[in-house]
Amino acid sequence: MRNSLTFSVLHTDSASDARAGVITTAHGEIQTPIFMPVGTCGSVKGVHFEELRKQVKAQIILGNTYHLYLRPGLEVLKAAGGLHGFNGWERPILTDSGGFQVFSLTGIRKLREEGCEFRSHIDGSKHFFTPENVMDTQRVIGADIMMAFDECPPGQSDYAYASKSLQLTQRWLDRCLKRYRETEPLYGYHQALFPIVQGCTFKDLRSEAAKFIADKGAEGNAIGGLAVGEPKEVMYEMIEVVNAILPKDKPRYLMGVGTPENLLEAIERGVDMFDCVMPTRNGRNAMLFTYEGTMNMRNKKWEMDFSPIDANGCETDRVYTKAYLHHLFKAQELLAMQIASIHNLAFYLRLVGDARQHILQGDFTQWKRGIVDQLGRRI
Repeated sequence: MRNSLTFSVLHTDSASDARAGVITTAHGEIQTPIFMPVGTCGSVKGVHFEELRKQVKAQIILGNTYHLYLRPGLEVLKAAGGLHGFNGWERPILTDSGGFQVFSLTGIRKLREEGCEFRSHIDGSKHFFTPENVMDTQRVIGADIMMAFDECPPGQSDYAYASKSLQLTQRWLDRCLKRYRETEPLYGYHQALFPIVQGCTFKDLRSEAAKFIADKGAEGNAIGGLAVGEPKEVMYEMIEVVNAILPKDKPRYLMGVGTPENLLEAIERGVDMFDCVMPTRNGRNAMLFTYEGTMNMRNKKWEMDFSPIDANGCETDRVYTKAYLHHLFKAQELLAMQIASIHNLAFYLRLVGDARQHILQGDFTQWKRGIVDQLGRRI
């Protein structure tokens, strides 16, 4: 059994903190920087795994502890041999601890020192997450990378609440680490545990959290609680504060972020891993991301445009035209959402892949400056 997750930095950009590396897990290598498609319930919405492998070129996907715990449930997952055995994805998987989902259940959850009581969004049944049973649950799911259970405070929290929340998250991290070290993987391969840096938008709290986590010597570390309404300049500032402290020889994962511009700015500041529902969620709502900007495929301007969706994109982009995709969305055909989701995911993976190549070539900063402003413009 592989007894550790390893990370090697192959090259660092001379003009920034961007770096290209390789994470090695029991289920394969991950070339960083990397974007991870979100498969909340064990599937990436509307996208077959074969499409994820061949067109999107996904190297790792996410599952979510909260959702998988509720449905299909731990009994089913354990009997299947974990999520890999259940859904047939043979490459690495990362699981979010469910902290963000639980704490977003405003009005139907109760927080205390021991953990968090909440009601299922499915049937209203009561459940209780603790740092210990969240570790146990992620052991059953069998992810290659597990996340610590934390409180994700509201983005506009005041200093007093943010500080209190951070102290709770740090106590919970110690309990997560203790339980993690007391237990063994269930399926014969190593599982890594990543702590999460919180602290809202307060520099001293973010610094405190990063130092606390750096001292734990985990195999990788995550940055949570950003892209929740704060100005993007503040988010970038918090990333800089945290990454100045987190170990350079461990992968850094920015959770739940974000737009193509966000990815490039964070890569420039030393982030290695990303996830976000934006490519698929926006795709299902007819928004496509490209190097030239974003396209709303419901707009009439595409009605007679018979050029490929993206001549430089994945196979799907070259097969279907803009006019055809426009028609599918207007007709509310399910295929529209599938095509758009595949396109957006493939674009995100292409974007981070291109960033990696430019880091290795030594011209990342120049390349990034030449394209970042156009990524968010409306075509």
